[in-house]
Order: sequence, then structure tokens, then C-alpha cells
Amino acid sequence: MANKRLITSALPYVNNEPHLGNIIGCVLSADTFARYCRLNGFETLYVCGNDEYGTATETKAHEEGVTPKEICDKYHKIHTDIYAHFNISFDAFGRTATPEHTVTVQEIFNAANTNGYFIEQDSEQYFSVSLDKFLADRLINGTCPRCGYEDARGDQCDSCGALLNPQELINPRCSIDGSIPELRSTRHLYLDLPKISEKLEAFQENIYVKGNWPNNAITTTRSWMKRGLEPRAITRDLKWGVPVPLKGFEGKVFYVWFDAPIGYISITRRAFPDTWEYWWKAPESTDLYQFMAKDNIPFHSVIFPASQLATGENWTMVHHLSSTEYLNYEDTKFSKSRNTGVFGTHVIDSGIDVDLWRFYLLAVRPERHDTAFSWQDFFDRVNNEFLDNIGNLVNRSLVYCSKNFDGKLVPIEYTDAQKAFIEEVTPMIAEVTAAFERVSLRDALKNILAVGKVGNRFFQDQEPWVRIKENRDEVQGTVNILAHLVKNIAIMLEPFMPETSKRIYKMLNIESPDWKQIESFDNLLGSTIGKPEILFRKLDVKLVDQYRAKYDGSEKSDPWDKIEIKVGKILDISRHPSAEHLYVEKIDLGEGEPRTIVSGLVKYFEAEELKDKMVMVASNLAPVELSGIESNGMVLCASKKKKMEIVSTDDMAIGSVVYREGEEPSENPEKISIDDFKQASLRAKNGLVVCDEVPLFADGKPLKTEVVLNSKIS
Repeated sequence: MANKRLITSALPYVNNEPHLGNIIGCVLSADTFARYCRLNGFETLYVCGNDEYGTATETKAHEEGVTPKEICDKYHKIHTDIYAHFNISFDAFGRTATPEHTVTVQEIFNAANTNGYFIEQDSEQYFSVSLDKFLADRLINGTCPRCGYEDARGDQCDSCGALLNPQELINPRCSIDGSIPELRSTRHLYLDLPKISEKLEAFQENIYVKGNWPNNAITTTRSWMKRGLEPRAITRDLKWGVPVPLKGFEGKVFYVWFDAPIGYISITRRAFPDTWEYWWKAPESTDLYQFMAKDNIPFHSVIFPASQLATGENWTMVHHLSSTEYLNYEDTKFSKSRNTGVFGTHVIDSGIDVDLWRFYLLAVRPERHDTAFSWQDFFDRVNNEFLDNIGNLVNRSLVYCSKNFDGKLVPIEYTDAQKAFIEEVTPMIAEVTAAFERVSLRDALKNILAVGKVGNRFFQDQEPWVRIKENRDEVQGTVNILAHLVKNIAIMLEPFMPETSKRIYKMLNIESPDWKQIESFDNLLGSTIGKPEILFRKLDVKLVDQYRAKYDGSEKSDPWDKIEIKVGKILDISRHPSAEHLYVEKIDLGEGEPRTIVSGLVKYFEAEELKDKMVMVASNLAPVELSGIESNGMVLCASKKKKMEIVSTDDMAIGSVVYREGEEPSENPEKISIDDFKQASLRAKNGLVVCDEVPLFADGKPLKTEVVLNSKIS
């Protein structure tokens, strides 16, 4: 067993704030283990940071009308604040958009490339003419060829779960602006996984046993290897990423799945420039523990170690891969867009002590199967399993000692019953250490709670309130044992609930002890405890329904409420000066000055057909720059296969606001993203434009389509 432990948690992406499932799957689990390792005397380094490069960041930046760096800065602060609230004890929390990351990724690539582990291949990829760039798979939407779901992504159908290639989609479209992409040939670099698979599999089969991997990590990894590895593209046609340092690949960057795991190294390098190799190039003395949810397993068990092996260098490679299943929310999934579930800022605003959140999340950590956060279960477990157990034991033991013995722990000969209790509880305490060494954090906490239960039973069996009248020395022995048991529990609890343990240490009048004291029942003798206090008041179960209602999505406004659509007239239209497949339109929306809107309609309409045409415009979209011209809205169209129809009318007043049947027109000045717009799911159904099956109107008249009678509106 190495004495140095290098710990990482999967780098959280910067396009959203983390929810409870993200927190327990990665950072909180890793933090708990890191705290245990430090307490137990291991030289420990815990590294994490934000994964900032890639398509999703570029897309989010376009939607919000800012630069990718501004998006990263925004979410890096959100993540940092949330993890600080959770008391996550990073030794380094960094980010991938740094010079050190670029250098490290390029060094690893160059070494592997020198060894012949990259090949070049041409492939066809969808290209957006309006955005003037190739689109990542996830930015292509269309109809699933398996189940007919009309909003499947280019990599997966969220309805039937099928893994897809973008070329399989029916009626593919760009998810950013709704335009129809075209296939173009592009050249990329591929990591030659077949060439390195023999070395990789030998490493894996050895480390499964040596590192005591969980079943889901072994099963997933073996499944990948059994299918046979294929060369995997590691470059993308993007701007926001690590540049590829190879002639002929100027303008391309490394794919985020390749560069993100290298972020563990680069973040360490940035934080500790003089000693990073002490951790990352010292496999003989360092064990690497990596924490993640199950969807990240292949990147850490196949891709990252393959990249390390390909360099031929002496890297510290994964020892234990701690992969959780998923934590769901109540009877559904977490969803920021639907306001469903508890996210980091909600925890901060809840008023509930963060140690109670830590306790519950670790108690339901999805180690072997998916679990779910439930408000009722949260309140019940905190009240019944922790407060009625550990909280009760701490309070009653120390209060009794303080009131009856002035808090003094005096050496005394233990009775046979007292010695028997120590013999009973000692192996239970030892099992907590064993569970930590297996990285079975949930089992470790379960065993701590079991120790608390036998401690409460011992208090009851000893009946000190009765026996003190007959044999004070015997009760002094009971008090001594209980005080030591409280101390031992506090040490074992510290990785889970650090601030709570500090409060118990203060009650015991001791400085922070180390892990080696957890089986001692004599090291406090001769001391005097401090003033006991109640750890926590019970959570009010009457508030369960209130919390549940707040986060179940019911308080979220209807997606339609965010949208503003206005009737407009195209006053002028011309070809885009630098993108021949785009039109630049001046559209009168009744606002005094016409709007400039860029549309990918050249392929479908002549300019003369569109000039003076009445159109429907999504008028409160955040501005987006398309090939150098800022577009302030989107002309609504219905498309199906090769048919395209502009949602149009000739008998509505310019500037009229679209509304749902039975509702009042309502202008919404707040700028929204294209994702917000898509949440409302506008459709053409039997020639009527509907939202949630309710027809849309403007100026008292229904919106209709004549050519594309049934389709998604975008």
C-alpha cells in the first residue's frame, strides 16, 4: 500500500450549477475519502476543477451573447461558492482554460504521437452554413429512426435511449438556430486504441483486483474491451479548446473527452509547479483514487489510461476507480430547465445546516444501484438515524458526566460487563476503517451509526441513574467508556460531518485527534470535558411538503411565459457578405427601428419571395453573432424532410404579439436562449400552430401553415 494518495473527482462542466446528484457522485464522495486519508496519516492531495472547453461552452456563450471565457468565469464562481458551502477540502480546485493545461495536453499528445499512436482519417460531419462551423453530435436534433421521437440528439435519443450517429437522424437540424445542416468532409486525428489495447487490458485486469474496483466499473470497462476498441477521434472543428500542435490541423482543437482528464494533471501543475511530478510521475509511491458517476467510467478506465500508456512515460495511473450509480430526485430526474430537484444554491438558501446535507447524501450514496433524494426520507433519516442516535448519545453521555462527575474522567477498574462492551464495539469500529479502505463510504457511515446504537444500548443497560446510588466507581467507569466512545465516533464522523466533529471535540476539551485514536478507551483519562450542547434541533417534518413543492417544478413558470413572438414584415433582404447561404433581413416589428435578423433560408427561398413578406419572429432571443453579423431574433419556420415553410400571414398588424387561445397577449422584455425557446415545443399540427396542444393567435386570428401541416416549429 502506497503512503501517498492522489485523489480526483470528475471535473464538473461549467454550463450549469451542480445538483445533489453531481455533488455526491463526485466532489462530496472524494472529499470524504480525502479527509479520512489525511486523518489516517496518508500524504494526501485532492485535486478537482472545472472542465471548461468544448461545444457546450461555445453554445452557451452564443446563447447568452458573451464570450466562452465569460461563461467559464461565471460558472466557475458558482461552482466555487457551492463547494465552499459544502466544506469540500480541495488541495487544488482549478480549471482547464489555462496555459498550463494547454502545455500539458500538447505534451501528452506529442509524446503519444511520436510513438505512433495517432492516425488521420476523413469523415463526413454536419456543417452549419448559418453558423459557419461544423456541429458537434449533440448540436444536431431530428427524428429518431428507431422510435420516431422528434427531438432526438445526434448522439442519443432521450426517448428510447438508442445511441445514434447524426447521419441516422430524420430531418436533422441545428439545435442552435434551427437551420438545416449539410454534410461536409473533414479530417481528424484518431487515437489508435486497437494498437494499445493489449497493454491497456493487461493494466486493467491487474488493477481491478489490486485497486478493489466496484462491479459497475469493472463491468463497464470489460464491456468496452470485449466489443473491441476502435480508433477514436480526438480533434474537433471548434475554436474554444486546446489547439492541436500539428501541421495540417490548424484551426482544430482537442476533443473535450481527451483533454478533460488531463486537467487533473494540469490543475496540479498550475497549483504546485515545483512538485506536480512528485504526484503524477511517481506510480511506485502513489495510489490514484478517482471519483465519478458511472457515465464517466470509460473516459477514466479506457481513454485516460490509454493516453498515458501511449506516451511511454512513467505516469501515476488509476489505482481505484470509485464510480457511483445515479442519485435521482423523488420519483423523477434532476432538471434545471424544469426547476426540478435541489441544486447547490438551493442548499445554501435552505437554512438547513450543511453537515446534515452531507450526512444524508452520504447515507444514500448510490454505490451499488440508483438511489433517490426524498424530502421525507431526508427529514426522517436526519431525525431518526442521526439525531435520535448519535445526537442523543453525545448529549446524554456528556451531560450525565458533567452533572454527576463535574466532567472529570478518572481512571477506574472496569467491570466485566464494561470490558465486554469494549470487546464488542472495537471490531465494529475497526470495520469502519475497513470500509473506508474499500472506498465503501456508505458502509462506513452505516457502521458508525451501528456503533452509536450499541452505545445507546450500553447506556441503557448500565442504568447509571440507578447504580450511582450504590456504586459510584462503577458508574465512573461507564461514564469513562461513553466519553471515549463519543470521542471515537467524532473522529470517525469527521470525514462525513467535519464541523459537527469539531463541535464534539470542543465539548470534550480536546484538539483535533487523528484516526489512530478511534479504538482507544483510555487516552482521555485524567482530563475534564467541556460544556455539552445539543448538536442540532430536529428538522420540522411539517415542512416536508413545503420543501417538496418548492423544488418539484410546479412553481416554475410555463415555458411559454418566457417567450415573446411578434408579427413582423421583411422590409429589406440581402445575401450575407461573408456567408453565401445566409440572408440578412431588416424586419419591422413595430418598434420604431427595424431589427436585423440573419436566417439560413437561401437554400429554400429567393430573396424576392421574402421581401415584404409578413413573418413571425421570436423577438426576445439573446443576440447571436452569425458569421460576423449580430442577429436579433429568429424567423419561425416549419420544416419536414425537404419542405420548408415560413410561418406567415398577410392580415395581421405589424407588432402584434402572439398568444395562446384563451390567454391575453403579453410582451416579455427578458432575453432568453434558444434552449429556453425550445422548451415551449411549438408545433404545426393539422395546419395550426400550437403550444402544448393549444392554438396560437395574433391580432385575433390563428397562426396557420399550408404546406408543412405537421412538424416542429423552429
